[in-house]
Amino acid sequence: MKAVIINQYGGPEELQMATIERPSIDQNEVLVAVQATSINPIDWKARQGLLKGMFDWQMPVVLGWDVAGTIVEAGAAVTNFKVGDEVFARPDIYADGRRGTYAEYAAVKEDKLALKPASLSFEQAAALPLAGLTAYQVIHDQLKIQAGEKVLIQAGAGGVGLNAIQIAKYLGAEVATTASANHHTLLKQIGADHVIDYHTTAIQDVLTDYDAVFDTIDAIDKGLAILKPTGRLVTIDGQPTAAQKSQGPTVSSWWLQPNGRELAILGQLAVEGHLQVIIDQVFPFSTAGLQAAHRYSENSHSAGKLIINVGTEA
Repeated sequence: MKAVIINQYGGPEELQMATIERPSIDQNEVLVAVQATSINPIDWKARQGLLKGMFDWQMPVVLGWDVAGTIVEAGAAVTNFKVGDEVFARPDIYADGRRGTYAEYAAVKEDKLALKPASLSFEQAAALPLAGLTAYQVIHDQLKIQAGEKVLIQAGAGGVGLNAIQIAKYLGAEVATTASANHHTLLKQIGADHVIDYHTTAIQDVLTDYDAVFDTIDAIDKGLAILKPTGRLVTIDGQPTAAQKSQGPTVSSWWLQPNGRELAILGQLAVEGHLQVIIDQVFPFSTAGLQAAHRYSENSHSAGKLIINVGTEA
């Protein structure tokens, strides 16, 4: 099969189209013909070698951790999905580093899968898993946002932030977020009550007495400064220090846990209109397309997801 791989860590130029073996599947897995995948910051951080401490991969490595497509093979133990089903998922990060979704086919464990709603395109479905699950698990599961609470979501125009704002609003919260001025209109359209231009205004100058902070930019001290003593902060970009944990508000970090059941909830929220899937650009599945997508993600402040149209025929 065709896949975009890296043979060494480095810049976007390391991404190259190659022909590699199609992944084999275990009894609890399915093989998905990939229609679309997406770009996340973890992709280019991994490409740069910043995840070497977590994953001891052997080259070549196939990046990518979002998938939408059609099942073409199902393991003997798979009971809830079948060949021909249109699905989406955030697959596991495999130890060999060769089962990413920048490829024509991807192996996915059954418990990570969700059926793709018919009203969502493959591109929309591929935009949801990593960013959507991260937002849902922090807002719903970790911060446990309740109606009437005030929550700050840092970097609202990113993939995680856009989902988190909408999920928090769906739960009835009052939502503040930070973004460049050119993204303020979009963020207000999807429900943000307060949008702060971080270039000109410090959050602690305008926000106070907040119940919760979702930190996506490793600005833990700034988040703590606006919280109630009983508030809580969850970060996905930093590691809280002992001093930060001792200040009163609860502080913790979170790493996404792939979950097909929760992904199905996100799909339903999108179908019902509670969660708008926002796509910034769609790139072709090619060496040039992946390199361009990585550069765009790494060097700009996009509003919405960057999608790769793989288009494998099932």
